[in-house]
Amino acid sequence: MFVDKAKILIKAGNGGNGAVSFHREKYVAAGGPDGGDGGRGGDIIFQVDDNLSTLIDFRYKRKYVAPNGQDGSSKNCTGKSAEPLIVKVPRGTLVRDANSGRVVADLSGEEPVVIAKGGNGGKGNARFATPTRQIPRFAKPGFEGESMELTLELKLLADVGLVGFPNVGKSTLISVVSAAKPKIANYHFTTLTPVLGVVKIEEGKSFVMADIPGLIEGASDGVGLGHEFLRHVERCRLIVHVVDVSGVEGRDPIEDFEIINRELANFSEELAERPQIVAANKSDMANPEQITAFRSYIENLGYPFFEISAATTAGTKDLIAAVSHKLEELPPIKRYEPEPLSAEELESNDRRKFDITVDEEGVYVIDAPWLEQALSTVDMDDYESLQYFQRVMRSSGIIDKLEEMGIQEGDTVELFGFQFDFIN
Repeated sequence: MFVDKAKILIKAGNGGNGAVSFHREKYVAAGGPDGGDGGRGGDIIFQVDDNLSTLIDFRYKRKYVAPNGQDGSSKNCTGKSAEPLIVKVPRGTLVRDANSGRVVADLSGEEPVVIAKGGNGGKGNARFATPTRQIPRFAKPGFEGESMELTLELKLLADVGLVGFPNVGKSTLISVVSAAKPKIANYHFTTLTPVLGVVKIEEGKSFVMADIPGLIEGASDGVGLGHEFLRHVERCRLIVHVVDVSGVEGRDPIEDFEIINRELANFSEELAERPQIVAANKSDMANPEQITAFRSYIENLGYPFFEISAATTAGTKDLIAAVSHKLEELPPIKRYEPEPLSAEELESNDRRKFDITVDEEGVYVIDAPWLEQALSTVDMDDYESLQYFQRVMRSSGIIDKLEEMGIQEGDTVELFGFQFDFIN
């Protein structure tokens, strides 16, 4: 089963928490703080695997979670950083943010790409010891790893894309000019998956040709099977438009040519502007008047025209030579550059985002999920620990927001179900 699109959820590992610990040793009355830092959470890395040719694995597993970093421990021991989670994808996979459509990465090369970064480890209480604060009873929690919903799209890496109506001879053509052996039969939609073939010109010189499943009118709007495969033409540097010039199925080659180009334009204006070479196939079954009329029409439009018969290989050598020559003039296969985060995404990804509401009883309710982890490392019975937590509240802007909302000393503040009086 060929699957070229999938949606998944990824979550990088959280950093380990810093430890609150004090040195304990025989004959040492009061050891100092020795809580170690937490380890870093595991990254999620995408890597190309040429043994894969489809995204079908992502239909059965949709969630990928990297391990968390280890918490720090006593004796200033730093927690172990987690190993990254390697996600293998076929070459040519385009990774997008599912919500914004932003391009995150184009997995077309050899280099692995870090898609989601693991959180940094928190600092142990040994880090907060000073001459005036010798017994800090607090530590920093680990940072949360990045998470996002992704859309994976497989866009084939081919120099040349064969397009045309079903049953015009694309599969036969690629089978005679390359080593590819697609299924061939005399009925529509024989080709249900794109087929790649390497066309060798001479020693050390070749190009990749893709047989794209046949398009029909309305393909760009989701009609038929062609819509599912139009994306595979997007990377192609050159389009070879195969047309049945014989009209043996009662079709008009000129009308077919116009319909397919219209579908390409409806799908992508950039795709419509891609260079084309027209291959008038089944010429052995056409009469001279049909060929002449179609040739005149194509050449008047400025497209290179080749009369071929894929079944007998007549004219295919000249066609391939022209394709090879044209490719030498064209830029390399299209690669998609990662796009920066939008202002909306930056705001939504802010780990210090919070919301404050006032209920009917005048209680200021703070909603800040990220703060819960920080609160868990604070000793409420220790003055210095509470001072640390207050600094976190101040640096995040929460206290400033409370004051802006008119909070007065003695007013009640609620955080994660705990209520306490506000003291400035």
